[in-house]
Amino acid sequence: MILKEKMTLVSQSEIAPQIFEMVLEGQMVDEMAIGQFLHIKVPDSSMLLRRPISISQVDRNSQQATLIYRVEGGGTAIFSRLPIASQLDCMGPQGNGFEISFLKAGDKALIIGGGIGVPPLVELAKQLSNKGVEVISVIGFATKDAVILEEDLAKYGQVYVTTDDGSYGTKGYVSTILDQLELSADAVYACGAPGMLRYVDEQFSDHPHTYISMESRMACGMGACYACVVHVKDQSDAVNKRVCEDGPVFETGQIILD
Repeated sequence: MILKEKMTLVSQSEIAPQIFEMVLEGQMVDEMAIGQFLHIKVPDSSMLLRRPISISQVDRNSQQATLIYRVEGGGTAIFSRLPIASQLDCMGPQGNGFEISFLKAGDKALIIGGGIGVPPLVELAKQLSNKGVEVISVIGFATKDAVILEEDLAKYGQVYVTTDDGSYGTKGYVSTILDQLELSADAVYACGAPGMLRYVDEQFSDHPHTYISMESRMACGMGACYACVVHVKDQSDAVNKRVCEDGPVFETGQIILD
């Protein structure tokens, strides 16, 4: 169900260079599922396209949702300067999220995140932990200054951190840890850059419950414009799926990762 609501900006802070955490309040929170996103209008008449921002955490008791985004252009820069109590025109919650219903207490889940792909994995870890699932997280960043949400994920299980330059945690990519980690997971979840997702898609191609969440530029965010199309594996170029409508979460082996 896609709703539209003016949500209230409750708080905002810069948690890493150019990475901001905003908390929005509104009734839409009651409809949010793990791995979905909001399509938010920039409060500037010169900017027509909404910005998709993933939902990091949900608190239904307070009707508040935490979103984390990176400032990449004029639209997100405007978001970062908004005063508290601003009203943001939001559409959502949109997209298909992570599937966890098949897991039970005592199962193990492996969570893999990279950079700005880590935020939507926090609510996932929380809900998995609430089900009694053992959660192991492997998250990677470029450098120490870019590390986010390690403490949030650590509330729900063991966390391994990698940095490209070795300034924090293990030097290397998430694959550096995963290639050494002897773990039989009942489910695998990943969100991050295309290169990382290709690695997960290849390494867990035969795993029955591996899910990847994709980031993509979007226009309408509702599946009508086909601006965020990905192609389906082993099919003609005419067969495709839309990240906003059919995703952003897909099972491994489904789509071509460029």
